[in-house]
Amino acid sequence: MAKSPEEEHPHKALGWAARDSSGVLSPFPFSRRENGDDDVTIKILYCGVCHSDLHSCKNEWGVSSYPLVPGHEIVGVVTKVGKAVTKFKVDDKVGVGVMVSSCKKCDCCKQDLENYCPQMMLTYNSINHDGTKNYGGYSDMIVVDQHYVLRFPDNMPLDAGAPLLCAGITVYSPMMYYGMTEVGRHLGVAGLGGLGHVAVKIGKAMGLKVTVISTSPKKESEAINSLGADSFLVSTDPAKLKAAMGTMDYIIDTVSAVHPLLPLLSLLKLNGKLITVGLPEKPLELPIFPLVLGRRLVGGSDIGGIKETQEMLDFCAKHNITADIELIKMDQINTAMERLAKSDVRYRFVIDVGNSKL
Repeated sequence: MAKSPEEEHPHKALGWAARDSSGVLSPFPFSRRENGDDDVTIKILYCGVCHSDLHSCKNEWGVSSYPLVPGHEIVGVVTKVGKAVTKFKVDDKVGVGVMVSSCKKCDCCKQDLENYCPQMMLTYNSINHDGTKNYGGYSDMIVVDQHYVLRFPDNMPLDAGAPLLCAGITVYSPMMYYGMTEVGRHLGVAGLGGLGHVAVKIGKAMGLKVTVISTSPKKESEAINSLGADSFLVSTDPAKLKAAMGTMDYIIDTVSAVHPLLPLLSLLKLNGKLITVGLPEKPLELPIFPLVLGRRLVGGSDIGGIKETQEMLDFCAKHNITADIELIKMDQINTAMERLAKSDVRYRFVIDVGNSKL
């Protein structure tokens, strides 16, 4: 006989949820499933605040289902493991990123590309096979299949490392896939926010020359002196744009607002690559002439599989790469979301869940 919802989801949890497209979050009690044979139960200590959380809370992509508990940059400690779990034990430091399930059988899954599986389930705002909803990391605990849990490096701080579970893999994966790793090549990073500042650090660790492309001149000093970029280009300065035309091998476009692509394409050399990872709520205009005349490529990328995400964490730990964060308590999340909408954060909010009153 099928189990009742109360039997399937007996673990009481507390989180903060948006109830409608106003995006305002407030305390929300709910339940998690029982720890199964392949499951890991995690006490959440930190959760990064991604720009996609803001999009989702306000239903700016038109796919939000309320109530919605955001959060997919989750770090914590294991409190329970199922009898079939071999990868983790109680008290291990672990992370959970953007996805918590996939079919494990399709070509994508067999290639360690679970993030492209047609049955991939997001950490939040997705529906399980039993009809129940997935709730994210703005909460005190979570239960996840061991396959989708990541080992957190011992030398990586949990709070500043949390955003790497989304921001880190979002820029690392396209750099690896599109071959944007040749030492000495020139990488442009468009947008210096949560994704962009991590892209600068990873690019420099890979031996690339890195130029930050931004609309904000006031970010120049921090880009060069704090983050280690080699140069800074103000994208609203026509003279500087003209001088930089045809100088870059690759550009990672992290901008999540609607913006023109033509200026970025003009910066690329012959055979240059423009890879977009930001997700604006409206379509962008793609001019074809610069692509054809410069044999340039425009591509996209969506996080990475579990194997690659672990590789990214280990790479960042080896090179002492973390996110620059502002630590907040859970009851400060609405103010943080308002600031995030104005790009008023250097560079990622992280919720100190373990020390917050939920």
